[in-house]
Amino acid sequence: MTGCHGSLPPLRGHLEVGTDSYVIFVGGTSRAGGDLYAVGGSGGAAIPVTFTAVGEMRPALAPDGGAVAFLRGGTLRDSTPASVWVMNLLSGGERLIALPRDAPPPTRVGWNQSGTELVIRAGDRLYRSPAPPAEATAAPVPPSGRAAAESALAVLLGKPAFARVVRCAHPEDLCVEADTGVPGLLARDASGAARYGDDSVLVQIGRELVVRPVGPGHAREIEWSGLPPAPREPTAFGGATPEPR
Repeated sequence: MTGCHGSLPPLRGHLEVGTDSYVIFVGGTSRAGGDLYAVGGSGGAAIPVTFTAVGEMRPALAPDGGAVAFLRGGTLRDSTPASVWVMNLLSGGERLIALPRDAPPPTRVGWNQSGTELVIRAGDRLYRSPAPPAEATAAPVPPSGRAAAESALAVLLGKPAFARVVRCAHPEDLCVEADTGVPGLLARDASGAARYGDDSVLVQIGRELVVRPVGPGHAREIEWSGLPPAPREPTAFGGATPEPR
C-alpha cells in the first residue's frame, strides 16, 4: 500500500517546473542524509525543497523534470527505516513507493527513459514500480530484465545513449565508458555526475557545478550561492527542448 501527503510546491515563484533547467542536490552535515535543495541551471541561491527531520538522499529527477524520486530515512541521524518517495514538483505532493516486506533497505532509485517506471536497488536486488500517479507495490525485476533496469540507475550520455559515466581506476575521478575502447577521463576529483539534457553532463568538482558538453563545445560553471553545508549528490534536468516549428 502506498502513502501520500502534500505541501506547497517548493519551486513555485523560483523556477518554471518542466521548462527551466535546474539541479536538485542534498545538503546537510550528516554524511548519510540531509535535506533536498534546488538551484537553477543559470545559477543563483539554493532553494529548499524538503523540510523534514528525517534524512533524505540519492535524489533522481524524472526525465521531464516534473518529479524527483529520493530515499528518506535509514540514516545515522534518524531511526526511521529507509523508504522510497516521489515528490511532484508542480504540486508539492509526495508518494511513498512500497517495497515487498522481504526487500532489503533501498539504496538507489532511478527512472526509466520515458519516466513511466521507477527502478529501485535494494541490497543486491532490483525492483520496478509504475511511477505516480499510478499506485502499485514495487515488484522484483526478473533476471532477463536486469540489464534494462540497471540502465535506469546509470548516468547515460547522448540520445540515443552511446556511453555512461563510471568511476575511473582512480576512484576519485570520473570516466566516460563507451561500448568499445578504454574509459576516457571526464573529471578529476569529482564527487557526483548527472545527465544534463541530451547532449551534456553535469559534474560536481569540490563545491563547483560544471556542465560539460558530450561533443564539441565549452564547459560552463553553474554559480550557486547560499549553499547548505556539504552540498552533494546532484541530479539535473537540462530544460525543455523547444518544439520544432
